[in-house]
Amino acid sequence: MIRYGILGFGHHAVRRLMQGFAGASDARLVGMWRRDAAKARENAREYSIPHVFETPLDLCTSAEIDAVFVASPDALHLEHVLLALRHGKHVLCEKPLAMSIGEAERMQAAAENLGVKLGVAQNMRYNRSLARMREWIAEGSVGKPVLAQAQFAYSAKGSPRTWIYDPKLALGGPIGDVGIHCIDALRYVLNSNVSAVGTLAHVDEHSGSVESHAVVGLDFASGAMGAVTVTTRAAYRTLVEVTCEQGVIVCENGLTVDFPVDVVMHCGSEVLRKETLSNADAYSLMLDGFSAWVEGRGEYLAPGLDGLHNQRVLDAAYQSWRDGVRMNVV
Repeated sequence: MIRYGILGFGHHAVRRLMQGFAGASDARLVGMWRRDAAKARENAREYSIPHVFETPLDLCTSAEIDAVFVASPDALHLEHVLLALRHGKHVLCEKPLAMSIGEAERMQAAAENLGVKLGVAQNMRYNRSLARMREWIAEGSVGKPVLAQAQFAYSAKGSPRTWIYDPKLALGGPIGDVGIHCIDALRYVLNSNVSAVGTLAHVDEHSGSVESHAVVGLDFASGAMGAVTVTTRAAYRTLVEVTCEQGVIVCENGLTVDFPVDVVMHCGSEVLRKETLSNADAYSLMLDGFSAWVEGRGEYLAPGLDGLHNQRVLDAAYQSWRDGVRMNVV
């Protein structure tokens, strides 16, 4: 059993991570730290978390902690990841991994030099919907993928994550927040890296200097082309769709964990396959997957090395928007 401590116990921890730990078989939450000490004590009582630490250092040096889940705002990831690694703790870090590829490379180098595990919390790699799409694509029953798209829309109005439009704390707007899930989902189902990126994005009166909605075009090494569309100005919706030479594989709300979804393969009006799947246990599977990796019993689906590629794609996406040019991903 791997004992976890959370750095940055906020809205995400309450909404998603607590359910994930409750369903995990090899991951137990035993400690936490958050910037608001009073709220930390309240959370600990509500969720029966044994240890509340006054500082990140206290958590990272505790003998009660085996692994640290970094769920703090993006700009604190580098500090918190390096702190945990220096004290011999394995680290599972929320996406986006860092504020830049330079930061992500420092994290990975530290993990390798210190002999501890670094993973990215790309929980949707454990979604059963994406696993089924990846499986059907690999079978090749509808031919080679040609086009792929993913969308993540939600409304940020009234969000308790008050820092998400602060460029000092967040990598960006929805590209960095949920677009990374879309990019990673397409990489995962296509089993291919991104070779080039082109971005169009808008800001509005509420988003300030970060984007409110965006379209990110992707070239994949496999030869497929993709589009990621994201916004924080619409009703909740996710979509993953891959057009192949002889058919289409589509999952409406394929990234959700809140209700069952249908994965459908069709050619024209003919439904070739259809399967209803639940992603409700994705966070638990992610935690158990990371624990198994730490214990030497398997491979984690989103290791730090893989996270470096996602960070390069994010850096290229934002550079493309700023400069108005297509960016190669190297």
